[in-house]
Amino acid sequence: MPSPLNLPAGTLAHLPPLSRLAVRLADLVVTWEGRQRSRKQLLRLDARLLRDVGLDGSVARNESAKPFWRD
Repeated sequence: MPSPLNLPAGTLAHLPPLSRLAVRLADLVVTWEGRQRSRKQLLRLDARLLRDVGLDGSVARNESAKPFWRD
């Protein structure tokens, strides 16, 4: 999964190590928050909408049951 912060390659190279770590941590938190939000939204879809995206209810439930840190 690409970085949600969409930083150009090499952007972090000029930063001090602690700053690079802080940016990577922020990027990770943004990724986790996006996964959690997407999985909650997936649970709200009815059967017709799930079929439209090629999923069935059991797949949607399994995906939404994953913890936010799992891809």
